[in-house]
Amino acid sequence: MGSIIEIRELRKTYGMGDIQVHALAGVDVTIQSGEFVAVMGPSGSGKSTLMNIIGCLDRPTSGQYYLAGIDVSQLDKPQLARIRNQQLGFIFQSFNLLARTSALDNVLLPLIYQRPSPLSMAERRDKGMAALEAVGLAERAHHEPNEMSGGQRQRVAIARALVNDPVLIMADEPTGNLDTRTGKEIMGLLHDLHGRGRTIVMVTHEPHIARQTERTITLVDGEIRADGQVVLSEEGWG
Repeated sequence: MGSIIEIRELRKTYGMGDIQVHALAGVDVTIQSGEFVAVMGPSGSGKSTLMNIIGCLDRPTSGQYYLAGIDVSQLDKPQLARIRNQQLGFIFQSFNLLARTSALDNVLLPLIYQRPSPLSMAERRDKGMAALEAVGLAERAHHEPNEMSGGQRQRVAIARALVNDPVLIMADEPTGNLDTRTGKEIMGLLHDLHGRGRTIVMVTHEPHIARQTERTITLVDGEIRADGQVVLSEEGWG
């Protein structure tokens, strides 16, 4: 299948002089195409820093990060923005949908931001509708977020993440703002996407959610403390 993510000796240091925080302290990780991976860790463990770098929202202090064979660790901000738009799909805990904007138009945002766009407006709308259909929400295409349940809004966010056919889906606590039943539905949808070959990296603080993935990477103090199917309880940090 090949690897989607290859990270070698990744370090991220904040601060200057004597006051420095080593958010990542030499992380090595490889994620294969088609994997469903959870990232866990206590507050301050470095998981958010790692996810920001994987998501091309930040650059490491040192080390290498290859995304689908491209060394993105040294790219500048415009280049990182292009990678985010063309290669990555993001799902957020708080949905991050535009109010007073239809579900379809929310889904189309990544395509609209493409410059220059290879697609006509009609082609964009076709792709947007296909993405909504993939998450079972085509009939709500012209409804605004305030006319939808939390689960429906998260489905719109997932459709938006899919519309660019990304090589990697990044999910940040995708069930965090949902009740248990709706959270199960969203996890079921993520499993369905994974079953169709999507690569998903998900941050979660809930061990029972992490156990539903193929693999859990646990960070503590900027280092990978565990990498496999075993998930530590919160009492097990350290």
